[in-house]
Amino acid sequence: MLLLLNSGIFYEFIKSEEFSTENPRRYTIGEVELGVNYVLILSTNAGLWGYNIGDTVQFTSLAPYRVVVSGRIKHYISAFGEHVIGKEVESALQEAMEGSAIRVNEFTVAPQINPTEGLPYHEWLIEFEKEPDNLAAFALQIDDAMRKQNVYYDDLIVGNVLQKLVITKVPKNGFQDYMKSIGKLGGQNKIPRLSNDRKIADLLDRE
Repeated sequence: MLLLLNSGIFYEFIKSEEFSTENPRRYTIGEVELGVNYVLILSTNAGLWGYNIGDTVQFTSLAPYRVVVSGRIKHYISAFGEHVIGKEVESALQEAMEGSAIRVNEFTVAPQINPTEGLPYHEWLIEFEKEPDNLAAFALQIDDAMRKQNVYYDDLIVGNVLQKLVITKVPKNGFQDYMKSIGKLGGQNKIPRLSNDRKIADLLDRE
């Protein structure tokens, strides 16, 4: 998307990893960088002031200024400072599936901070239409793709803070049943691709 810079809109940007700090710095349009995830803040001459639209964006060009929406600021995982966003998990899954017959109906990702054994990990809850022949190998492919995209996640794996991700298979219609159980079944409601807590994951794990 091309930003309109002469239409009475003042843009500010907060780096997504700084957003939850007490006094996050707001960057002006002249200070932004390519490939960085920013929370978009808008002010307008019509009276809107410092409005957080809820989306994260990345700049793909600085001349002219173009952005892509990379996720929602409330949909993230940073239980250990990894700053994982929706765009990264979607890209990692797509990369792992490329060239295979694997098909995924729905998925979500959550941190498992207190596993019964071993190091903490990211749990990927996936409802397959066509399962991989080797689930462990598929999980490793996703994990490798995640590590290439997110240096913070890679550092946590290398430093033995996290173990590699774990896939939990969700039964057929499991996500649909979950949405129905919370009164949000329908095309206007979508499962978050990732959460920083286990509210969704724990319910799906019990399916």
